[in-house]
Amino acid sequence: MLQTQYPHIQSFIGYLQFEKRYSKHTIISYQTDLEQFFQFLVSQFDAPSVEKIQASFIRSWMAELKQDDISAKSIGRKISTLKSFFKYLLKQGYITQSPVTAIITPKIKKRLPVFIAQNDMEVLFSKEVPGNEWKERTDRLVITLFYHTGIRLSELIQLKESQLDAGNSQVKVLGKGNKERIIPLSAIVVKQLKEYIQDKPVRLNNIHTVFITEKGKSLYPRYVYDLVKKNLGEVTTVQKKSPHVLRHSFATHLMNNGADLNAVKELLGHASLAATQVYTHNTIEKLKEVFQKAHPKA
Repeated sequence: MLQTQYPHIQSFIGYLQFEKRYSKHTIISYQTDLEQFFQFLVSQFDAPSVEKIQASFIRSWMAELKQDDISAKSIGRKISTLKSFFKYLLKQGYITQSPVTAIITPKIKKRLPVFIAQNDMEVLFSKEVPGNEWKERTDRLVITLFYHTGIRLSELIQLKESQLDAGNSQVKVLGKGNKERIIPLSAIVVKQLKEYIQDKPVRLNNIHTVFITEKGKSLYPRYVYDLVKKNLGEVTTVQKKSPHVLRHSFATHLMNNGADLNAVKELLGHASLAATQVYTHNTIEKLKEVFQKAHPKA
């Protein structure tokens, strides 16, 4: 019934899928937010047409979400969904003004990224791999690539052999929105990747993802989460031990060792510099440490 009253929802979802080429997970998130909003309009405002939706309707929805103890971050994401949706309607000529322009998104308290200390990562890589079985080799190389490149979980799982450019010591990564980026690799990591790919059993030559399990299947999220948690648990007491923590560690250690913010942005595949700036807090902590040690009056 909702799709009949508001066919624009489905046309917008189609736009995200076929033109913007967003991931399935992102599209589901957009669709859920929109359906929730329009169900609210149906129940509270007698299903107004899209051109009659007012900012006050959106504020009422935000108030209800807040009463339901929905976090400011989640509300902000839902408002972001509405912004994209009404921007699309404007572009298509369905409306002449977006009601979201008058909406102030709730402030979100910034959480500092969790990361592993640099010396703890050094301890981890100094440990010998317990055996030369396929699983041990896979686990160590997965950890290595996460920390050396800062790639996302989905990017690592989907990484294909053809994306590795050993001659130029780099890897091509397909990120969010199918955006490509090039990440440099050290000679050691290139050597490890080449040997790993060459040592795949002949019967598995038809599987073109770089990483495979000992059973010959592409890695899956639960497998990777478990191996990361196990390995990080050997060297750190931080509560969160996930692939994204290794991504945070990659960025934090680059910044703390003097990397340019714009360069880190490109390596991470961030759409805007604002997303990368969260890592500068660690650089400030590093400066404080230097000050305390070096300044005569500190």
